[in-house]
Amino acid sequence: MSPEQWRAVLLKMEPGGKPWILDGLADAMPVMVERFGINTPFRQQHFLATCAHESDHFRTTEEYASGGNYENRRDLGNTHPGDGRRFKGRGLIQLTGRANYDAASKALGEPYVDDPALVLRFPAAAIVSGWFWQTHGLNELADKDDHRPVCKRVNGGYNGLDSRLALLKTAKSVIA
Repeated sequence: MSPEQWRAVLLKMEPGGKPWILDGLADAMPVMVERFGINTPFRQQHFLATCAHESDHFRTTEEYASGGNYENRRDLGNTHPGDGRRFKGRGLIQLTGRANYDAASKALGEPYVDDPALVLRFPAAAIVSGWFWQTHGLNELADKDDHRPVCKRVNGGYNGLDSRLALLKTAKSVIA
Protein backbone atom coordinates (compact mmCIF):
# COMPACT_ATOMS: atom_id res chain seq x y z
CA MET A 1 0.00 0.00 0.00
CA SER A 2 1.05 3.58 -0.56
CA PRO A 3 1.34 6.16 2.25
CA GLU A 4 -2.00 7.60 1.10
CA GLN A 5 -3.66 4.19 1.41
CA TRP A 6 -2.10 3.65 4.85
CA ARG A 7 -3.36 7.11 5.89
CA ALA A 8 -6.90 6.09 4.91
CA VAL A 9 -6.57 2.87 6.95
CA LEU A 10 -5.28 4.76 9.99
CA LEU A 11 -8.04 7.36 9.76
CA LYS A 12 -10.66 4.62 9.67
CA MET A 13 -9.05 2.98 12.70
CA GLU A 14 -8.57 6.12 14.76
CA PRO A 15 -10.27 9.21 13.31
CA GLY A 16 -9.35 11.13 16.49
CA GLY A 17 -5.64 10.44 16.13
CA LYS A 18 -3.33 13.43 15.86
CA PRO A 19 -2.67 14.21 12.19
CA TRP A 20 1.13 14.40 12.63
CA ILE A 21 1.13 10.88 14.12
CA LEU A 22 -1.22 9.43 11.50
CA ASP A 23 0.82 11.05 8.73
CA GLY A 24 4.16 9.96 10.21
CA LEU A 25 3.06 6.36 10.59
CA ALA A 26 1.39 6.29 7.16
CA ASP A 27 4.59 7.57 5.55
CA ALA A 28 6.68 4.98 7.42
CA MET A 29 4.45 1.94 6.81
CA PRO A 30 5.74 0.97 3.34
CA VAL A 31 9.27 0.81 4.77
CA MET A 32 8.07 -1.00 7.90
CA VAL A 33 6.31 -3.65 5.83
CA GLU A 34 9.54 -4.49 4.02
CA ARG A 35 12.19 -3.82 6.66
CA PHE A 36 10.47 -5.49 9.60
CA GLY A 37 8.36 -8.13 7.85
CA ILE A 38 5.02 -6.61 8.84
CA ASN A 39 3.78 -7.91 5.53
CA THR A 40 0.63 -9.96 6.07
CA PRO A 41 -2.85 -8.87 7.11
CA PHE A 42 -2.55 -10.52 10.56
CA ARG A 43 0.82 -8.87 11.19
CA GLN A 44 -0.44 -5.47 10.05
CA GLN A 45 -3.66 -5.75 12.03
CA HIS A 46 -1.89 -6.72 15.25
CA PHE A 47 0.92 -4.19 14.76
CA LEU A 48 -1.43 -1.27 14.15
CA ALA A 49 -3.77 -2.28 16.98
CA THR A 50 -0.78 -2.47 19.33
CA CYS A 51 0.58 0.87 18.16
CA ALA A 52 -2.85 2.47 18.56
CA HIS A 53 -3.20 1.20 22.11
CA GLU A 54 0.34 2.04 23.19
CA SER A 55 0.14 5.56 21.71
CA ASP A 56 -3.25 6.34 23.30
CA HIS A 57 -5.10 5.96 20.02
CA PHE A 58 -2.39 7.73 18.01
CA ARG A 59 -2.45 10.79 20.29
CA THR A 60 1.08 10.62 21.72
CA THR A 61 4.54 9.24 21.09
CA GLU A 62 5.55 9.71 24.73
CA GLU A 63 4.39 7.96 27.87
CA TYR A 64 2.30 10.33 29.98
CA ALA A 65 3.92 9.30 33.27
CA SER A 66 7.23 10.90 34.27
CA GLY A 67 9.21 7.67 34.10
CA GLY A 68 10.15 7.99 37.76
CA ASN A 69 8.72 4.53 38.42
CA TYR A 70 11.46 3.11 36.16
CA GLU A 71 14.32 4.44 38.31
CA ASN A 72 16.81 1.74 39.32
CA ARG A 73 14.99 -0.90 37.23
CA ARG A 74 17.92 -3.13 36.35
CA ASP A 75 15.62 -5.30 34.22
CA LEU A 76 15.30 -2.24 31.93
CA GLY A 77 19.00 -1.41 32.14
CA ASN A 78 18.30 1.71 34.19
CA THR A 79 21.48 1.72 36.27
CA HIS A 80 22.36 5.43 36.29
CA PRO A 81 20.58 8.11 38.34
CA GLY A 82 17.84 9.66 36.20
CA ASP A 83 17.60 6.77 33.74
CA GLY A 84 13.92 6.17 34.52
CA ARG A 85 12.89 9.63 33.38
CA ARG A 86 15.49 9.82 30.63
CA PHE A 87 14.48 6.49 29.06
CA LYS A 88 10.74 6.51 29.70
CA GLY A 89 8.42 5.12 27.03
CA ARG A 90 8.66 6.80 23.64
CA GLY A 91 7.67 5.85 20.12
CA LEU A 92 4.46 4.19 19.06
CA ILE A 93 5.13 1.01 21.06
CA GLN A 94 6.76 2.97 23.90
CA LEU A 95 10.41 1.92 23.84
CA THR A 96 11.33 1.92 27.55
CA GLY A 97 14.58 1.65 29.50
CA ARG A 98 18.26 2.30 28.81
CA ALA A 99 18.77 -1.30 27.64
CA ASN A 100 16.08 -1.00 24.95
CA TYR A 101 17.29 2.41 23.80
CA ASP A 102 20.84 1.04 23.63
CA ALA A 103 19.79 -2.06 21.68
CA ALA A 104 17.74 0.04 19.24
CA SER A 105 20.65 2.48 18.84
CA LYS A 106 23.05 -0.31 17.97
CA ALA A 107 20.65 -2.16 15.68
CA LEU A 108 19.45 0.92 13.81
CA GLY A 109 22.64 2.98 13.88
CA GLU A 110 21.01 5.97 15.57
CA PRO A 111 22.04 7.90 18.73
CA TYR A 112 18.91 7.16 20.78
CA VAL A 113 20.88 6.76 24.02
CA ASP A 114 22.56 10.14 23.56
CA ASP A 115 19.31 11.83 22.49
CA PRO A 116 16.23 9.85 23.63
CA ALA A 117 13.92 12.59 22.34
CA LEU A 118 14.69 11.44 18.78
CA VAL A 119 12.27 8.57 19.40
CA LEU A 120 9.40 11.05 19.80
CA ARG A 121 9.53 12.15 16.17
CA PHE A 122 8.97 10.39 12.88
CA PRO A 123 10.28 8.38 11.26
CA ALA A 124 12.05 7.17 14.46
CA ALA A 125 8.79 6.81 16.44
CA ALA A 126 7.68 4.23 13.86
CA ILE A 127 11.06 2.66 13.08
CA VAL A 128 11.90 1.81 16.70
CA SER A 129 8.42 0.30 17.03
CA GLY A 130 8.93 -1.87 13.95
CA TRP A 131 12.37 -2.87 15.22
CA PHE A 132 10.92 -3.78 18.64
CA TRP A 133 8.08 -5.70 16.96
CA GLN A 134 10.42 -7.79 14.82
CA THR A 135 13.15 -8.23 17.43
CA HIS A 136 10.70 -9.53 20.02
CA GLY A 137 9.13 -12.11 17.70
CA LEU A 138 5.80 -10.35 17.43
CA ASN A 139 5.30 -11.18 13.74
CA GLU A 140 5.25 -14.86 14.65
CA LEU A 141 2.78 -14.26 17.47
CA ALA A 142 0.56 -12.17 15.19
CA ASP A 143 0.58 -15.01 12.65
CA LYS A 144 -1.37 -17.06 15.22
CA ASP A 145 -3.99 -14.27 15.40
CA ASP A 146 -4.21 -14.36 19.20
CA HIS A 147 -4.01 -10.93 20.83
CA ARG A 148 -3.19 -12.23 24.33
CA PRO A 149 0.43 -13.34 23.69
CA VAL A 150 1.05 -10.18 21.64
CA CYS A 151 -0.17 -8.08 24.56
CA LYS A 152 1.93 -10.01 27.07
CA ARG A 153 5.12 -9.73 24.99
CA VAL A 154 4.69 -5.96 24.53
CA ASN A 155 3.35 -5.07 27.95
CA GLY A 156 4.72 -7.80 30.20
CA GLY A 157 1.15 -8.56 31.24
CA TYR A 158 -2.38 -7.98 30.09
CA ASN A 159 -2.77 -4.27 30.76
CA GLY A 160 -5.46 -2.83 28.48
CA LEU A 161 -6.43 -6.22 27.05
CA ASP A 162 -10.02 -5.18 26.26
CA SER A 163 -8.85 -2.01 24.51
CA ARG A 164 -6.32 -3.98 22.53
CA LEU A 165 -8.98 -6.48 21.42
CA ALA A 166 -11.36 -3.68 20.37
CA LEU A 167 -8.57 -2.04 18.37
CA LEU A 168 -7.68 -5.36 16.77
CA LYS A 169 -11.32 -5.84 15.71
CA THR A 170 -11.26 -2.38 14.16
CA ALA A 171 -7.98 -3.09 12.38
CA LYS A 172 -9.44 -6.33 11.01
CA SER A 173 -12.41 -4.43 9.64
CA VAL A 174 -10.17 -2.08 7.64
CA ILE A 175 -7.34 -4.42 6.64
CA ALA A 176 -8.65 -7.47 4.80
